[in-house]
Amino acid sequence: MARFEENDLPKAKITANSLNKAKQIFKYAGSHKWKFYVGLIFLLLTGGTALAFPKLMGILIDCVKNNNVVQADNIAIGLVLILLFQSIFSFFRLSLFVDFTENTLANIRLELYSNLVKLPMTFFSQKRVGELNSRISSDITQIQDTLTSTIAEFLRQFILIIGGVILLASESLKLTLLMLSVVPLVAVAAVIFGRFIRKYSKKVQDHVAESQIIVEETMQGISIVKAFANEWYEVARYNGKIKEVVQLAIKGGKYRGYFASFIIFCLFGSIVAVVWYGVRLSISGEMSVGQLISFVLYSTFVGASFGGIAELYAQIQKAIGATERVFELLDETPEKISTHSNSITISKIQGNVSFQNVQFSYPSRQEIQVLKDVSFTANYGQKIAIVGPSGAGKSTISSLLLRFYNIEGGSILIDNKNIYDFDLEQLRGNMSIVPQDVILFGGTIKENIAYGKPNATDAEIIIAAKQANAYNFIDSFPEKFETLVGERGIKLSGGQRQRIAIARALLKNPSILILDEATSSLDSESEKLVQEALEVLMEGRTSIIIAHRLSTIRSADQILVLDNGIISEKGTHDELLKLEKGVYKNLSNLQFTNS
Repeated sequence: MARFEENDLPKAKITANSLNKAKQIFKYAGSHKWKFYVGLIFLLLTGGTALAFPKLMGILIDCVKNNNVVQADNIAIGLVLILLFQSIFSFFRLSLFVDFTENTLANIRLELYSNLVKLPMTFFSQKRVGELNSRISSDITQIQDTLTSTIAEFLRQFILIIGGVILLASESLKLTLLMLSVVPLVAVAAVIFGRFIRKYSKKVQDHVAESQIIVEETMQGISIVKAFANEWYEVARYNGKIKEVVQLAIKGGKYRGYFASFIIFCLFGSIVAVVWYGVRLSISGEMSVGQLISFVLYSTFVGASFGGIAELYAQIQKAIGATERVFELLDETPEKISTHSNSITISKIQGNVSFQNVQFSYPSRQEIQVLKDVSFTANYGQKIAIVGPSGAGKSTISSLLLRFYNIEGGSILIDNKNIYDFDLEQLRGNMSIVPQDVILFGGTIKENIAYGKPNATDAEIIIAAKQANAYNFIDSFPEKFETLVGERGIKLSGGQRQRIAIARALLKNPSILILDEATSSLDSESEKLVQEALEVLMEGRTSIIIAHRLSTIRSADQILVLDNGIISEKGTHDELLKLEKGVYKNLSNLQFTNS
């Protein structure tokens, strides 16, 4: 599996528009905004004290020629004070920027997550979970690094370059022109060369990762490899990839050799040239030895800053790109639903459901009409079963009832009121779904049952567990209701997960219940226990049962046969069996004959 690293984050061009977008970060700073501006003041003070250091070092060296011990002592004290002040300024700069960044990003993270969970299903059907995780992790981390250190370091380097060049010119204009014609060019060339080598090294790492994928695939499918006696093929495949890695690595070694030679000769050579010319100027009396020392230190500052500022600029470009992607998500229109608990009181509905000539296509597959002209009625307390071949649109009906998607034509009524006239929290607050693939959260059994009613008492949770036929197996665990279910409920069996989901639905006490093939993946014993629990759950509620096993819906008040986007047959189990060449009769014969 390919790795995703922060270094792989795409850059964005820094334009007026992108900068305006990035400025939106500050609106999430709230009362912490002042810390950023005060941090900038300490940044300027840090840069200023750094520029004073080489100048005083040069004067200190000149004390040897002047034979002035008192002046040397005073300058040494001054240098120590500068270092002290620089340490204090650096501390406040870093702590203020970190404080500002962490508080701001905490607000952005919360706002981003709050917006994400409220986005409609149409959004999630077109986005990958990994991509969304990347927004909250990699993109936010990139912004964090930039606000904490990159911007400050970029500005500090900029101050050192501008201030350094000005102070260099004040020491010696001739030597400054020589330095500017050689050192910055060599420093920039070194950065470009170094970046090329890093990219090449990454290419080698990618090929090594590809060779590891071969190993992983082979080990996972070792039984297939041996069954086909294809060990020789896998060895040859791995050998070919290893040879590619070797060739790339050797070539990369040559590039690193060129780079080392370049650094030794050009970069250090340019320093030698500047020092040599400075010595000549000192000998001719145009500058003192102390001034030469100051000049060399300033040249080092400027050269290092030229080399570092290019990389920092690239980091800022990545942060701009990350900011744009984060705000793209924040600009998405969420559903009208609150993220605060108990924001409204859920008023109970009776639960009469009516689909009237409903038409629907998924946004990502507009060319395929899933539901063409679907009409049916489910009155309070009735059990309405929906059957049909895979892909007929059975689960789509439950998604439309929950308003995960908007219909294209027709209408859906609940208690003679259009489904789109309901407040979304009121609507979904009156519904529960027990899906085929139950998703439990990685907490305790108690927390998962209480998800149906977060403020439920222990007594209510126990009653729901008993009604769902879940209490006995929960009580058999050493930690009982505090038992951790593991990621997605992996520590529980399929039947146990289903009964937890039923307990969760019971606790919610919905008016409308949706069972989406709730027993299709269970063994006979688990199915019996789950079916008993479902019968308790369906009492006194309108139940929409999406079924694969027809044995579970014989007692339904009405069975709808969905085929090719339309309801082709409807009636009770006995009525549908009487239809000649009926789809339901054919499905029934196939299932019960095989069983």
